[in-house]
Amino acid sequence: MNLSELTVFLAAAEAANYSEAGRQLHLSQPAVSQTIDNLERRFGTKLFARRGRTVCLTEAGQALAPLARELLAAARRLDEEMASLQGEISGEFTIGCSTTSGKYYLPCMIARFHRQYPQVKMNILMDGRAAVLEKLLAGNIPLGISSMRVEHRDLEYQDFYRDEIILIAPASHSFASTQPVLPSNLLDEPILWREEGSGTSETVLAGLQKHGISLDMLNIIMVFGSSEAVVMAVEERMGVGFCSRQAAGGFLELGRIVEVPLASLPLLRGVYLIRNRRFPLTRSQSEFWDFVRAAFIMHGSLNPGGSVP
Repeated sequence: MNLSELTVFLAAAEAANYSEAGRQLHLSQPAVSQTIDNLERRFGTKLFARRGRTVCLTEAGQALAPLARELLAAARRLDEEMASLQGEISGEFTIGCSTTSGKYYLPCMIARFHRQYPQVKMNILMDGRAAVLEKLLAGNIPLGISSMRVEHRDLEYQDFYRDEIILIAPASHSFASTQPVLPSNLLDEPILWREEGSGTSETVLAGLQKHGISLDMLNIIMVFGSSEAVVMAVEERMGVGFCSRQAAGGFLELGRIVEVPLASLPLLRGVYLIRNRRFPLTRSQSEFWDFVRAAFIMHGSLNPGGSVP
């Protein structure tokens, strides 16, 4: 069997569209269609059913998909293991990232890893937490980054870094002083909030609840889908908000916003590297997993501007 045919099949399955699969693989739509037709003739069954302009997997296609992923993953492991016998760690893989702060830390860690293993190419896929976990469980990606631990028998977690959530305010705000603000002082403030289910909102809410403050007690005037949007809205003096320190870094340095010290409200959260135990890692993926573990053990957390661990 031609492994490239399975690559086309999986691309079509994920995109649910032959044209989009072709665009991703730099193939024409007729070429994708012909490849799927060849597979269907070989197996003697339909793998896709058409629904208007999209396609969906048939029962046979659903059965083939995980087997195809395993076969392609095994082929990649074989290539990498043979290359490693020559003393070279090489390969290519994608890491799913569901945290805003991960966008700042992960590229720095990848850059450090790349300096040690220049033949390894890594891609970052930014997506929601649910989508990243879904791709991990399906075997579509080998590794993921998330600020939440979802208990599942197939998922293995290891510490990636510690993230700090801070309160920010416009530079002209009355909070812009060295005096710590009490959590109760937030009740009268217009607050810019992250969307429900985000790691930021869950971390902040858990901290406030320890002070007897619930979500419905806050004056939330707007909800945003990213920390960057919160930072920009604070800069425009719409209110105060919470975000990852990394997301606010550049704006804090420019003096456009200020960090507001909070009394008795430390907001720290763990961020984790995740893998699916059912899918063995390739040599390059395994090296990255161990690289992250060693960095965390050595430093306790990662400093994007620091030296190579």
